[in-house]
Amino acid sequence: MSFFGTFFYYYFKIFKPSFSFKNKKYNYFVHEYNKTWRDERAVEIPLFFSKISESKEKKILEVGNVLSHYFSFSHDVVDKYEKAKGVLNEDAAHFKSSKKYDLIISISTLEHIGVDETKKEPKKSLVAIKNLIDNLSSGGEMIVSFPIGYNKALDELISKQTDLFTEKHFLKRFSVFNFWKEVSWEEVKDSKFSSPFPCANGLFIGVFKK
Repeated sequence: MSFFGTFFYYYFKIFKPSFSFKNKKYNYFVHEYNKTWRDERAVEIPLFFSKISESKEKKILEVGNVLSHYFSFSHDVVDKYEKAKGVLNEDAAHFKSSKKYDLIISISTLEHIGVDETKKEPKKSLVAIKNLIDNLSSGGEMIVSFPIGYNKALDELISKQTDLFTEKHFLKRFSVFNFWKEVSWEEVKDSKFSSPFPCANGLFIGVFKK
């Protein structure tokens, strides 16, 4: 680990700085795997961990194998490429389950669909979102996050379509220390991926309630 990496790691570990989301405070998440203190995982993991912890009795599907690298959970996981115990290697755009889910979550995964695949399908991520909604139970909820400025189709979706998500929230990185704050779409819409800071500089958190 570099000097600066070590400094930031211990800074977050010792001082436990926090960020606010929907009027609630969360500590930034620090973990060696993928060095979460350097990127958007620092804010995504606390938000989604909190939601999962509140929903233990529900049928849960995670799209993209993320949380199992940090915690032990028993919910279903769909990930087209990552090979791991308990992970269903299926395409989120076509996944169909025999059961309906009360909660579906996806942490910075949807932006890769149709973009980082051999066959380029720019709008496949939108197909995946609609397909996942079909897998929700009546009264179910889907919560997703993805970086702004990575997938043009998703950026256009959140700027033009207002009915696909019940709630739309935005976080923006504003410091080399990887500090984030909740902002409006106008404040984050021009964010670029990996500029001026590494990885996401703007983050979308979308909620759909069926």
